[in-house]
Order: sequence, then structure tokens, then C-alpha cells
Amino acid sequence: MPYSTLISVLQLQTLMRSGQPLMVFDCSFDLAQPALGAAQYRQAHIPGALHADLDQHLSARHGAPGADGAVMASATDLPASGGRHPLPSRERFATWLSDIGFTNDMQAVVYDRNGANYCGRLWWMLQWAGHDAVAVLNGGLQAWQAAGGALATGDEATHKATHFASHFVLREPLRQLVSVQQVQAALGDSAQTLIDARGAPRYRGEVEPLDPVAGHIPGALNRPFSENLGADGCFKNADQLHAEFTALLQGRSPATVVHHCGSGVSAIPNLLAMEVAGLGPTALFAGSWSEWCSDPSRPVERG
Repeated sequence: MPYSTLISVLQLQTLMRSGQPLMVFDCSFDLAQPALGAAQYRQAHIPGALHADLDQHLSARHGAPGADGAVMASATDLPASGGRHPLPSRERFATWLSDIGFTNDMQAVVYDRNGANYCGRLWWMLQWAGHDAVAVLNGGLQAWQAAGGALATGDEATHKATHFASHFVLREPLRQLVSVQQVQAALGDSAQTLIDARGAPRYRGEVEPLDPVAGHIPGALNRPFSENLGADGCFKNADQLHAEFTALLQGRSPATVVHHCGSGVSAIPNLLAMEVAGLGPTALFAGSWSEWCSDPSRPVERG
């Protein structure tokens, strides 16, 4: 059976020795210094891992400037969501996967050195592309190093060199993407439970370092994504996560949950944690707060 939520360092090492089709991705990134993730990757990464950059590979390009504003080269370049880190179309994502030699028979393992903040994006996108065999390395690069795992430096050759005919085929989405229009239409409806993964001060509207408006979507619950990890940097066990999310939901059905954050990235650890706890799958509003607050007519709640 493929790994589809978390994978331990020992399990990854066993998988690497097995010779089974595998691709490992280092998704390290830094919002304040976008080039830092690639630099950190080149300094140290799991041998064979490719770098998947949030801005370059896991977000849609915002368009090239033209005489009449932003233009797109083709329909496949249209983003699948709004917000500061819009999702690329599934077709554009599949093209990138094919370009690096990723195929449908491969197990993907994703990690970062940022508390699973960024690697979850690729985990979710692969599920959205219909690929179930993708797992987050529990504890990230820190866990790999703590276990004595070898490290490599520099860049790695893509698998394209040995998979000349590689072609990733899109399949039915395994995870649900929700639009801002859907979120707004269901606002206040018991069939939708919003969970905001941003830190409590941003949720309450006390500070807002990134977006033009402070606050949160009315009715949204708050669970900062960092609360899913223990002191060792690994996800808490399933029983503890189940108890914490059950307490947060206060009787609401897990099936109604729609996750969001500032730009659709740090919401994923909450979504993944609910699956580890046996409470998923749940939906993602990828545009998140940055898309919601871009329209001044949408309501905002503070406190």
C-alpha cells in the first residue's frame, strides 16, 4: 500500500533501499526571503531529493504585463485559485511533474525544514491531481538529520534524464478545492465550518503583516497550524489530534470543514492532521484570507 499521509524516516530509508519508484521533494521556503529555500536546499538536502519551490513550481504565475494589463499565454496558465499564492491549473502542474520525470507509478515523499508549513502544499496538490501515493516526512529534514541520515549538497539531476517518455496523467481529484464564491455563499450555513490556520493575533485582527485588511472570515474557528506538532517537530499522535479537533469543532461534523489561512499554504498541516486523526478528508479554500479581503464588500470579523 502506498504512503498517503505521513512517512517516518525509517520507512523512507527502507523505501529508498527497496528500489521501488520514488521521488523525494525538498519544499523548503521562506516567505520573507523567497530565494532562501533554494539556497538551503543546495546547502543540505536528502540525497536525490529535488527542490519544489513555492513561488516557482507550486504557485501560478501572476501573468506577464501587457498593454491591457496582465496576460496569460494560454488557458492552462490561468490560476485555479486567487490569493497571494494562487494554485496553478491542474494541467500546468501536471506539465511540471512530467518535465521533472515524475510518473503515476511513483511514491512521492515531501519534506521541508519549516515545520511542514510548505511541503504540505505539494502533498495536497498531488492529491488534487489524483495521486494518492504521496506522504509528508514526519519531522522533516530535522528528523532525518537526527536519525543520522546522509545529506547531499548542490543540485540534483531530474529523473527526466532516465525517463525520456515520462508523462504524468491527471486523474480525478482526491481532495476538494473550494472557491471564494462557494465560501461566501455558505457563510453562516451549518454545512460549512471554516478553520483558520493563522496565528491567533492575525486571526483576531490585532496584527496583519502581509495582507491589506486585518481580521478573519466571520464565523471561522482558529487553530494555528503549529499546534499540530509536538516538541520534537513531528505530528502529534492520532488520538491527541482527534481529541483536539473534536474539541475545536464542538459537535460540528468534520465533513463540513473548509480549511484556510493567509494564502492557502499553512492551512494544509491542519487538513493533514485531521486525516491523521481519522477525521478527513476535508476541503481547502486555497485563496484564503488574502483572496477574501481583496474585495471590500466581503464582511470581516475581529476579536
